[in-house]
Amino acid sequence: MSPDPRSPSRFLWSLLRARPGLLVFAPITGSLWLLPPAVLPLVLGRALDTGIGGGDFSALFGWIGVVLLLGVVQAIGASSLGWVDHTLWLHGAGSSERAVLHHVAGLGGALTRRVRTGEVVAVGSSDIYQVGKAFEILGRISGAVVAFLVSGTALLTISPVMGVIALAGVPLATLGIGPLLRPMRHREETQRENLAGLSTLAADIVSGLRVLRGIGGESRFRARFTEASARVREAGVAAGRVSAWLAGAEILLPGLVTVLVTWVGARMALAGTISPGELVAFYGVSGFLVIPVRTATEAAGTWASAIVSAGRACALLRLRPEPAEPAEPRSLPDGPLTLLDETTGVRAEAGELTVIDALGKGEELAERLTWHTAQGRVLAGDVPLDEVGTAELRRRIVLVHNQDLLFSGPVRDELDLGGIDVPRALHAADAEDVLDALEDGVLSERARTLSGGQRQRLLLARALCADADALVLDEPTSAVDAHTEARIVRRVRELRSGRTTVVLSQSPLWRTVADRIRAVEGSSA
Repeated sequence: MSPDPRSPSRFLWSLLRARPGLLVFAPITGSLWLLPPAVLPLVLGRALDTGIGGGDFSALFGWIGVVLLLGVVQAIGASSLGWVDHTLWLHGAGSSERAVLHHVAGLGGALTRRVRTGEVVAVGSSDIYQVGKAFEILGRISGAVVAFLVSGTALLTISPVMGVIALAGVPLATLGIGPLLRPMRHREETQRENLAGLSTLAADIVSGLRVLRGIGGESRFRARFTEASARVREAGVAAGRVSAWLAGAEILLPGLVTVLVTWVGARMALAGTISPGELVAFYGVSGFLVIPVRTATEAAGTWASAIVSAGRACALLRLRPEPAEPAEPRSLPDGPLTLLDETTGVRAEAGELTVIDALGKGEELAERLTWHTAQGRVLAGDVPLDEVGTAELRRRIVLVHNQDLLFSGPVRDELDLGGIDVPRALHAADAEDVLDALEDGVLSERARTLSGGQRQRLLLARALCADADALVLDEPTSAVDAHTEARIVRRVRELRSGRTTVVLSQSPLWRTVADRIRAVEGSSA
């Protein structure tokens, strides 16, 4: 089940509902972990009054047995809670990561046009862990609530006055921490925004490092990166300052409640209103209440951070591929496809190699021929592209840009798209020497170790491996020399015989092998 991206809270809740067993088991283990220390002061108080104060040593040994039993229960609860917490963390972080990465992988070109590179990196490297932390604390906060209610009820039965002081004081102490959560959330959002910008800048610098070195721009971009890093550090310090105040308040405010309970209890014990054992119980329970209060404030801070992170994930999940999936997809006709752009009048006949002089508008026309746009219609056969399902469109009609990416890893795995075998495609793209030049046949990140011409030939080989019914090539040989280009155009012509191939280029070599030569209105052809 995909998570609900309509709001951060819906997103988190939809992830939780996917594991109902953990959602039920978390409060049980949390209660087993925190109930024993909540009850222990009450047991010690009874042991003091009946066993020591009353001289009933048999009762004393019975209460000692109860203490040992509580220890065993807490040990079981703590070990079970550890497993539940860790599993919930893995579920929260893993599920959110899978959902976001699966979604952005299907966005295609819409992702790079609408989202900064650093945004995706920040979600995958930071935000998912905040979601995991929010899930991890569910068991502890559930146990804290149960322990608070049980111990509070016990205090009210012993002394209503003391019980009211403890039960009213602890929530008021928690509310006193609330005003710190809003600025903490705001500063975390600021830090998160700066971090995403820094990741984007780092990606841009790395991708253009060779060019920067060539023009002597390393020092300038280093200064920009240092300045951006300083902003991230300052935002982190500001968020940490609020977190420090929050941590101090977690100790100070409940501590004041403990001091008040101790002072009032001591006066009541001196007046004979409560017994020494009940004073010990009140003191122990009021001291214990610091734990649920601290857990509650920790949970509030964690969920505040998780809401921010979930909001970032939801922003990505709300993005939709361009074009959107049609409501009732139509299928393309079998075999080679005729492509017709009604706006420009450009037509590529089925099964032929068509060369188009686009007069500097090749990239725009290439995208129109392979992807429908908001203005005008493009037909494949007699079917408008905006009525074809995205999966079929990507499988049947393939576009190759010089800006396309090659991913790191074994080059044969990168090229093999399940159509034409890799050796034939490499031969057609005249790229066998590129494969031989790679160490162990492995590509570096974005194939940065290769020249522009080598990358271009590998991109062409990968596209040929797809064996698409319609292949659109935008300036596929602009970075190679004339001799290499002559071999490529001849071999591509032979390999793509009987399939629709569109080449947007002004090269005379492509024109010599074309079945038809077209021109966009206003071009020189």
